[in-house]
Amino acid sequence: MPWRRVALTLLIVAPILALLAFGFSRDARYITSPLLAKPATPFSIELFNGGKLRLEDLRGKAIFLNFWASWCPPCRAEARDLEAAWQKLKDKNVIFIGVALQDTDQASLEFLKEFEVTYPNGKDESGKIAIDYGVWGIPESFFIDPQGRITYKHVGAIRAVMVTEKLIEAQQGLVSAKEGRGEFQSVR
Repeated sequence: MPWRRVALTLLIVAPILALLAFGFSRDARYITSPLLAKPATPFSIELFNGGKLRLEDLRGKAIFLNFWASWCPPCRAEARDLEAAWQKLKDKNVIFIGVALQDTDQASLEFLKEFEVTYPNGKDESGKIAIDYGVWGIPESFFIDPQGRITYKHVGAIRAVMVTEKLIEAQQGLVSAKEGRGEFQSVR
């Protein structure tokens, strides 16, 4: 009789352990976001310059939404490229929004000054915006079309050429079939 209990226990425990092992072996960077082609979650953010920005107020523009932190090496690596892309595109019916995560106001402001960032930036104080967008590492960037749909997600550092290309696609309402990858810094 004891061998039956052992066998029954193994039949129950083994599949659970296999499922856990499979889940732990998956890298979240390679799980496709369910947000592509879906409406972007509305949010409101207090900007570092004292203003307030609401996503709903930007309807009709293509949006580049970037989650970052001053302590993140890939965020620092992409900062000059993002500002260069903003300078090139800011008069073309697009908007860039930077969202600082897990950072102090002082460190964020020093980062913006160091890299001479001029596009709107604010802090996700509660982390709700990042949670709504499924952010698990930084930097992460989302492209939103003029109708408010997410057209592309990029995990990790992104370059100006890719930002320009994906904003043009967003302006046209083209949704990418998959996400982009670059260097990243996990926030978990």
